[in-house]
Amino acid sequence: MPSAPTTAAVERRFRPEVQGLRAVAVVLVLVYHLEPSLLPGGYVGVDVFFVISGFLITSLLYREASGQGRISVARFYARRVRRLLPAATVVLLATGAASYFLLPVTRLTDTMWQLIASAAYVENLYLARQAVDYLAAETAPSPVQHFWSLSVEEQFYLVWPLLFIVWAALRRRGAGTRTLVALLGSLLAVSLLWSVVATGGEPSAYFLPTTRAWELAVGGLLAIGLAHGRLPERVRLPLGWAGLAAIVASAVLYDASTPFPGWAALLPVLGSAAVIAAEHVPGPLSASAPLSTAPARWIGDLSYSLYLWHWPLIVLVLAVTGGDGLGLPLAAAVGTASVLLAWATKVWVEDPVRDHRLVRGGRGALAAAVSGVLVVAAVGAALYVRVDRVESVEFDPSVHVGPQALGQAPTGDPVYPSPVRAEEDLPVLYDDDCQASQEASAPEDPCVYGPEGAERTVAVVGDSHSAQWVPALMELGEERGWRLVLYTKSSCAFTDTMTRGPEGGPYESCRAWNRAVVGELAELEPDLVVASSSTSAVPLEGGEDDRVPMLAEGMTRLWDEIGEASGPIVAVRDTPRQRRDVVECVAGNADDLDACAIPLEEALERDDPQEEAVGAMADGAALVDMSDLFCADGACPAVIGNVMVYRDSGHITSTYISLLADHLGERIDEALA
Repeated sequence: MPSAPTTAAVERRFRPEVQGLRAVAVVLVLVYHLEPSLLPGGYVGVDVFFVISGFLITSLLYREASGQGRISVARFYARRVRRLLPAATVVLLATGAASYFLLPVTRLTDTMWQLIASAAYVENLYLARQAVDYLAAETAPSPVQHFWSLSVEEQFYLVWPLLFIVWAALRRRGAGTRTLVALLGSLLAVSLLWSVVATGGEPSAYFLPTTRAWELAVGGLLAIGLAHGRLPERVRLPLGWAGLAAIVASAVLYDASTPFPGWAALLPVLGSAAVIAAEHVPGPLSASAPLSTAPARWIGDLSYSLYLWHWPLIVLVLAVTGGDGLGLPLAAAVGTASVLLAWATKVWVEDPVRDHRLVRGGRGALAAAVSGVLVVAAVGAALYVRVDRVESVEFDPSVHVGPQALGQAPTGDPVYPSPVRAEEDLPVLYDDDCQASQEASAPEDPCVYGPEGAERTVAVVGDSHSAQWVPALMELGEERGWRLVLYTKSSCAFTDTMTRGPEGGPYESCRAWNRAVVGELAELEPDLVVASSSTSAVPLEGGEDDRVPMLAEGMTRLWDEIGEASGPIVAVRDTPRQRRDVVECVAGNADDLDACAIPLEEALERDDPQEEAVGAMADGAALVDMSDLFCADGACPAVIGNVMVYRDSGHITSTYISLLADHLGERIDEALA
């Protein structure tokens, strides 16, 4: 996140090349968001901003602590609030108001919470929680999620001044600059180590302050070093160009698959530090020459507001057009609009507040910050009111008949669950914390539903596509005296084949989990095993042609072992897929629900390895295919019998699954017979 521009009044001296470096950073981010194919690693612009911010803020704090022997925390935060809060609040208010009219109602609840989180500077923590939430995997991007980087910086600024306060106290007892360097260096080392360890294994690592603090600390240590002297000019000249080359190389060579931040962030971070360390070198051959030009400095002046405005415009325009990308003509228009809004915000908001010092002292800063949160929360409340108007639909068995009306035209009655609440229509096992996380490698205490003295024990194994059948199985259990024991794990197909994990590497915990489940079933000796897995599972090795046979072979290995100690295995074919924005489609096409149906061949495009696995078993396994209860006449609707079928592109609502209980029971009986 770009820091607000500084002036000679608060900085040691104006650094035109730093303003130019801000311009480079914001252009990288802008191009990446407008058209990712042009700069697939343009997201490193945020890392450039982190280094710049760490450098400038540390310069300020170091100068104050060295010159005055103390740090004024109140003045520090008043300065931060004065420079950052006005523009941020204006953008949040405008974005919230535009979202009310332009975003699908299904996205307003998440947008409301993200508006408030952004205003409170905890957006990164909100996104980190969402990143590890398997059920939020298909959540559409909000128009304010770019505030995560601003949140990281503000959380960093809660800690950084405290280190200088400690150092100022130690300095009065004789400690020197080396003590400060040791403090800051220790924080840098711990954060870098955390970043390296967490990246690739922890989805939330991208947003955490703990994995990003070292980037700001690099700029901070650089500021202390340059306060005591500059490098020789013969070194600074090539250093500046090497730094720019490193930044550009990372923006060109990195992409969405690059594990980040981790080690990969060193290239843009050290490149940014090199450009700053090179400072201004006279002559047209220096890297500071293009960075110090009037256009570069002008973009640098606008960088903060430009960063704030560009992302909401992109998200809102895509919501209106319904496209997956902008395309070059529309991207150019959005980019131009972003620059114009940034210029207006700087001239009419940033500059007047800063120049007239409208926020003075700690109390004024606190009052301004609280007021900002409250006014943004008021806009969020308006979004909630709009959501509340459409979400209150009660289930009526005479109206919401589900599969009974398969193939019939929609009646126009309200859909249940409403699109706003479809994503929350989950099996009870999620509330009971029965679905194992992606990190779990063995069942510790499997959930059990039904009486201990039940006539039959039924084990349920597989991933979330198996878990989604639990509501129907629970109804059958009540009717037939079953005791259900659940062994389901997120994104973990029930196969002995090593599959790719959510981050692309080997999903070792999944394979270990499945082996452990086999051992559990050997002790449980269930009368029946119900299995199902998503067709999106991919083996770690091999191509698309090898996917089905490799997964099927791993399934039969597990099933053979299970069959030695249990009753028969019933594999339920994976349910048909839907479009990614199925919930939004239903919300926006209440009068034409047929627009949300997809062709049968597209819904069942991927072959299910379970079919091949059942065919390879001599006996002891049977397949149940429920696809005909989701699709008819060559199409798979999103709404059947006034019931919302899907809660996302690959999972069925608990309501619709429950209405299939009798059908599932009949087909299990037929398969076993």
